[in-house]
Amino acid sequence: MTIFFSVGEPSGDLHGANLIGALRRTSGDAIRFVGFGGPKMAAAGAELHHDLTAHAVMGFLQVVGVIPRFLRLAAEAEDYFREHRPDAVVLVDFPGFNWHIARRAKRHGVPVFYYGTPQLWGWAPWRVRKLRRWVDHALCKLPFEEAWLRERGCNATHVGHPYFDELHGRRLDEIFLAEQRDAPGPLVTLLPGSRTQEVKANLATLLEAARLVRQQAPNARFAVAAFKPAHAERVRAAIAAKGFADGPAPSVHVGRTPELIEAARCCLAVSGSVSLELLHHAKPTAITYRVSWPMHQVQKLFRRVRYITLVNLLTTDELFPKRVGVYDPADPRDAHALMPEYLTWRDPAPSLARHAVEWLTDEPKRDALVRRMHALRDQIGAAGASERAAEYLLRELPGAAASRAA
Repeated sequence: MTIFFSVGEPSGDLHGANLIGALRRTSGDAIRFVGFGGPKMAAAGAELHHDLTAHAVMGFLQVVGVIPRFLRLAAEAEDYFREHRPDAVVLVDFPGFNWHIARRAKRHGVPVFYYGTPQLWGWAPWRVRKLRRWVDHALCKLPFEEAWLRERGCNATHVGHPYFDELHGRRLDEIFLAEQRDAPGPLVTLLPGSRTQEVKANLATLLEAARLVRQQAPNARFAVAAFKPAHAERVRAAIAAKGFADGPAPSVHVGRTPELIEAARCCLAVSGSVSLELLHHAKPTAITYRVSWPMHQVQKLFRRVRYITLVNLLTTDELFPKRVGVYDPADPRDAHALMPEYLTWRDPAPSLARHAVEWLTDEPKRDALVRRMHALRDQIGAAGASERAAEYLLRELPGAAASRAA
């Protein structure tokens, strides 16, 4: 049996690798994994045709620049479907490209499973037609997605968020963690994102917020969790250019995100799936995603939900409000939100700093927030999505029973 994966982002690479691991635990070497992915999937045993995670992009202009490359890869995938006809195609996130893969797979009669369906409910509900037409099985990460998709004619099943599988199985570097905990002053961890584009757009904001925090909490110290060495170099250059004459400059670390989150008193982060990791560790966090003014106007036309942070979406009673708007700390409608968030073209550094200072100086308020985070984590943060998705795949694929018996 052969399963073709199409994965184009670092987070999807992680989820794809964990799904491959779950399938291997059940079926041993009876299944061959091929397709597009990243280094984690390769380490899990996938035979990669291309590493798509090296080209993950967001935003209209960035996407336009890589369209020719992605169309060539989609054509290569179709050649593979035609010549080898895998038993299934598994898509993970990355909808802009994966719609092309789904359409080509269906053209050749290959069953399509979408593991971690795109958040169509938040940005582009009309695209559910593509999911209904080209995807046989939608495996949903969030509890409300199954009902939303089923109401629109899709075969959907909630399996849980695969990120929690990684979080529950992760082992922290206790030596590094102890060093951080023993260092003087409360730690504020800055998380500028995993994409170079995100780092470029948001790093200056996070560093300015850190400078403002230090003015009001001079004993605070700061650390930046960089996704890869190239990002760390960019961060160090930005820190040197900005200067932190009033105290030690933020330290910069690669591959230490879990430890820096766990050791932190609070965090400042760029919007993304990291919010689930922050919830797992119950760390008070302010979220930002800074865009240009034109992009801010465009997103207002498409966005159907009030929040960009998954954690906040999981706490709201009104997922699709008539008046969408954005998070406002002074608005009673946002009192339930666990993570203050700022999707904005303006400078959000003062707002981010204000939240961090409050968590550094107001112990009762911080403790109350942590208790609320624990309650949500206990409700939705269980592991097992990879195993449930693997069981679903093996149950639905015609040749799976024979492969398992072999």
